[in-house]
Amino acid sequence: MAKAEYQEIINEYKEQVRVLKEQVSELTEACKLKDAALKRALQKLEYTTDDLDKMQEKEKKDETDS
Repeated sequence: MAKAEYQEIINEYKEQVRVLKEQVSELTEACKLKDAALKRALQKLEYTTDDLDKMQEKEKKDETDS
């Protein structure tokens, strides 16, 4: 193989590595966004559960007072 052929192969590999690094970066960003969305959803669920517990306690208290 000639030096030019080796250089062409090396350049193809470099391009593939660049593309793969880009894809890894995109996937990493997507995972971060997903994690943030899941964290917000979990926090909302926790707040809703707390509100439900408080409402049930209030209803029990109102029933015992009546």
